[in-house]
Amino acid sequence: MTAETEIDRLSQVTAALSYLAHGSERPVRYNFAPPPGVPVHSGTYLDRPVAIADARPIADRFGLDRQGFALLRQPSAVAAFDDPARVRAEYYPEVEAALRAATGAERVIAFDHNVRSRARAAVDAQVKEPVKRVHNDFTERSGPERARAELAAAGIDPAVLDGQRFALVNLWRPIRAAVEESPLAFCDARSLAAEDFVTADLVYPDRVGEIYHFRHRPEHRWYYFPRLAPDEALLIKCYDSATGGPARFTAHTAFEDPTSPPDARPRESIEVRAIVLYGPGTAARA
Repeated sequence: MTAETEIDRLSQVTAALSYLAHGSERPVRYNFAPPPGVPVHSGTYLDRPVAIADARPIADRFGLDRQGFALLRQPSAVAAFDDPARVRAEYYPEVEAALRAATGAERVIAFDHNVRSRARAAVDAQVKEPVKRVHNDFTERSGPERARAELAAAGIDPAVLDGQRFALVNLWRPIRAAVEESPLAFCDARSLAAEDFVTADLVYPDRVGEIYHFRHRPEHRWYYFPRLAPDEALLIKCYDSATGGPARFTAHTAFEDPTSPPDARPRESIEVRAIVLYGPGTAARA
């Protein structure tokens, strides 16, 4: 029995997920002070009650190339994630090794990370809050653009992407303690349809990036892994150059878990983004 046929047998919570409203204009968000009279972000969003299944009993049935996400038992030797330079020097190599092992890729290059904590974001500009809108980190256009830009910044000829399959994958991990509130939920990529995707612009002082936001459909199948611990990690497929079969994008969001205790410890986490290179001659593989 597959994960999608077992979803009704799994324990579930019902939570409100923030989707882009049908008919909303293309969303725009400024990551700096916008011009006078221009809102920081646009778009109309609606909270939709969604059943989210506990994926732990069937965790081994989820994979990056099927549903777009996967759970790893992946302890880390890194204890502190407050110093960005140390994270890059000490944690990025761990992430790269974990992704090579999980995907069979020839090479992995970690290039970016975010530390998230609602409490710490109020006092530390380097820390961000959990994102509570259904989204995917890259689009059909921005995925390859970001990969090429990061390779060039690392001194690697972006032409290395030609003729090989590549992906952008996040490795997400709780830090300090198990997740008690604002866990991540994932939509099975195979339950998404083309009409669900809406491109959203992220405006920076020197560039405009793109991510996907999503419209709601009842057919979406949602899962989460309750009380994720720091010795576990989640993989999230955010872009895949292969179009012949694998999950290419993964709608995901943090959500308000109705089972969280009133005194739940605020979630703290780190996600690292990485380019996954499958090797010359793999471009057509699915």
